[in-house]
Amino acid sequence: MRERGRTRRMLGMGARTGGALLRSRMGRDAGWEVLGEQLFNELSELKGPAMKLAQIMAQWDDLLPPALAEQLARLQRQARPMPWEDIRRTLVDQFGDLEAAFADIETTPFASASMGQVHRATTHDGETLVLKVQYPGLERVLEQDLVQVRRMMRLMRWMKVPQARLDAMFDEFADSLRKELDYRAEFEALVRYRARYADNDGLRFPEPLADYSGERVLAMRYLPGIPMREAEGMEDRVRQTLAANLGDWLTEELFTHRELHADPHAGNFATDEEGRLIVYDLGAVISVPEARLRSMMQLLGAAIEDDPMGMDEALRSMGGRQGEGAPLALYRESAAAMRPLFEPGEQDFSDARIHYRLREISPKVWSAMDRLQPPADTMLLSRTLNGHYWNMVRLKARLDMHARTRPLLAWAREEG
Repeated sequence: MRERGRTRRMLGMGARTGGALLRSRMGRDAGWEVLGEQLFNELSELKGPAMKLAQIMAQWDDLLPPALAEQLARLQRQARPMPWEDIRRTLVDQFGDLEAAFADIETTPFASASMGQVHRATTHDGETLVLKVQYPGLERVLEQDLVQVRRMMRLMRWMKVPQARLDAMFDEFADSLRKELDYRAEFEALVRYRARYADNDGLRFPEPLADYSGERVLAMRYLPGIPMREAEGMEDRVRQTLAANLGDWLTEELFTHRELHADPHAGNFATDEEGRLIVYDLGAVISVPEARLRSMMQLLGAAIEDDPMGMDEALRSMGGRQGEGAPLALYRESAAAMRPLFEPGEQDFSDARIHYRLREISPKVWSAMDRLQPPADTMLLSRTLNGHYWNMVRLKARLDMHARTRPLLAWAREEG
């Protein structure tokens, strides 16, 4: 991974983003689309933490200006690949003579992400594999890049995000990236998930192959699928099956296994003509304590029941909001925005009235963060669920969330 000029370029991106925020606050044209295109071009080449942060931000459709979010979302599906010769060096370190190890390796990747890219390969036995290859030099520049990412995140103070929250967000982000460098942990996660869901016909995971995997290369049997972004244009039957499979999986992960796949961007998922959910990437899996789940469900229950004091009590039980001054009006407004999704019967996630209200309330939530003080260990969980909410929106999902959540809310009310 090329180090020359990385710091200078990342500082330049931060300056341009800060300029756009300033113009926006002054009521002038911020030029979000132009900025987004510039960031896309820079981040596609730099890769690493800054690109990952931009992908995460793009998942928060209710936070970024739409023109900027659309440009950054391209990083999930159109990011420019690293040159083959750079990737080849990593493969040679792993396998030695590539011609002895493989009959063929496609030099053009069919997926390119922030921390690595995927190349299709054929063994001498004629089997098709995919090789997830970590970008060379990434571990060396990671900590250096994270210093610059922390500086860029300080721009969010202009959105009235408290410094303590920014620090916690950065720590969670940095920790998750360091874990993503561990391809052996992802190998073990794939083995675990394949065994866990072996009898679930609605879920599929690629099979990892120990003989071809190592510290910076993860090999899997090729599992074809239709990218989730393309699934948005498929027939309604397939989209609704896919949405139900996604919802069922998230529920089982959290409430049965106390784990969660914590990288919800659409590039990690695919489907087939039957609407099965295909999960390609397990580089970010987190544990979710039972006590945290109970508190979050109690918060949801209070919101559904229009009980702002109950919402405040749930936040306090999670270790959040301290002191006086509960923002009860904000609680009521937030609850009113999301409550229609939990009314009895099927609810349409693509109902514009719902997510427009969520877009409108988001700046108020961010500006109240100094009072809300959400605990650091809920941020990745909240970000993941928020990302999957927008996946459901794009799939035009219709789900009976009332029926799905009733047993979970009852469980949360039980004694832990």
